[in-house]
Amino acid sequence: MNPFVVVGVDPSEPNRAAVDWAAEEASRRRADLRLVHARDGGADPDEAQTLDREWVRVAAQYPEVTVTAELVDGPPREALTGSAAGAALLVVGARGSGGFARLLVGSTSLHAAAHAPCPVVVVHHAPGAVGGAEGGVVVGVEGRDEESPVLAYAFETAQRQSLPLVVLHAWSNPLVMGPGHEVPPVYEKEHVEAEHQRLLTEVLAGWRGRFPGVAVTTSVVRSGAAKELVAAASGHRLVVVGRRGKPSGPLGRLGSTSQAVVQHAECPVVVVPV
Repeated sequence: MNPFVVVGVDPSEPNRAAVDWAAEEASRRRADLRLVHARDGGADPDEAQTLDREWVRVAAQYPEVTVTAELVDGPPREALTGSAAGAALLVVGARGSGGFARLLVGSTSLHAAAHAPCPVVVVHHAPGAVGGAEGGVVVGVEGRDEESPVLAYAFETAQRQSLPLVVLHAWSNPLVMGPGHEVPPVYEKEHVEAEHQRLLTEVLAGWRGRFPGVAVTTSVVRSGAAKELVAAASGHRLVVVGRRGKPSGPLGRLGSTSQAVVQHAECPVVVVPV
């Protein structure tokens, strides 16, 4: 079976950015593209027409890509996530609410990012969302062994698109509990920062060898990971994060950092299961 990319389709203008991003990625990967629209509550001619129009538009713009379109019955969250079984990638648009469409992400997109069996790309309708931004790929890492899928996605994307890669590692001071309050332990900031830099160097050693053509820079900062990744997003084409939250949480395995980046980053965000 050929590799394929799935993208959710709806009539909104922000969603068109997601469809275009998915088509471009399918072309780069030489993969098939599946346009999926979930209908909850019976047949609607307008929904079918929207899907047909997008199929015609994308097929004409990317003749090298095999494009199919499918109407799926059921609630959009479950139907879209289920359609991603076996996919290389699921792409969704960021549907905002409350008057802040550029910053907030709809429940369907968050559900997909938290539960889909493959990497999920959330595309915001913002300048540079579809390849127009300068910069390259940013990936956030903690230095854990299970982060290999996250780094693999970041390095492979940077190599495929001939983009530079920024590997960001954020750290904060540990705290110990005192009687009735929190106090910082005795430590040297420079020593702690050097240890984190050493950890990141060790983590990346093998990856640099596997991808010698990727220009890699590292950023070790004393700050919150979500804050730094959101700030980095404004100058880059893509941010890659892992999904490792508690399975029993309200958003499945989508942790607080990944959720914040998905919600607030201005460029497309990839959430990779680990």
